[in-house]
Amino acid sequence: MGLCALALCQVLAACATGVPPSPEALAANDPYEATNRETLRLNGKVDRYFVIPTVGLYFILVPENGRRGVHNFLGHLSLPVIFVNDVLQGETTRAAHALGRIVINSTFGLGGFFDPAVTLGMPPHREDMGQTLSVHGFKEGPFLMLPFFGPSNPRDAVGLATDWAIDPTNLIPMKQHIWWAAGRGYFTILDLRSQTYQTVRDIQRTSIDYYASLRSFYRQYREEQIRNGRKPDPQGLPDF
Repeated sequence: MGLCALALCQVLAACATGVPPSPEALAANDPYEATNRETLRLNGKVDRYFVIPTVGLYFILVPENGRRGVHNFLGHLSLPVIFVNDVLQGETTRAAHALGRIVINSTFGLGGFFDPAVTLGMPPHREDMGQTLSVHGFKEGPFLMLPFFGPSNPRDAVGLATDWAIDPTNLIPMKQHIWWAAGRGYFTILDLRSQTYQTVRDIQRTSIDYYASLRSFYRQYREEQIRNGRKPDPQGLPDF
């Protein structure tokens, strides 16, 4: 919850900045570029001094099969939220797959550490409230760089907080809930960085302006997610 609150605080802080945006920033729908670049530098320091060394240690200490099990388990924990968003988007087939994955992987997959559902024609997929809001006509708004979370926008930041609020694992009463949430968040970051490390490094090495390239990559990536792999609508363009 603390990280979600921090993300929303960053949205408000960016909106409250008194630095006038440049014409280039306005043209890129990025009026808070100065603040965003500072946040990217902060995230880079967190990566350099904490996340990347931890990911390296994670690769050394945890074998590939173990990392795959962690990845499967974290994805399994997200399935209830994915199912809700599938339903809200009217994606009946994907919702059925999400529900099937919950049942099959909870039982035959030993609580989600294994993924037998994929062999039954129910591959994993992602869905979140930011995508749901987009499907129902909410525009993305200006680009934002959130602390720890990275590239985003107001729609996706609100979606992030909403997904946290409806996640049933956060409603389970337990005495040490804060440690459960912290551990889940920590391993989620480890898993995400281990999955995306090479892609991010490639963008850094090949970009004249890493920030601008990351902004463009994020927008294209989110558009692909929102379309669920379908071809773009020829009658309209993304609201960048």
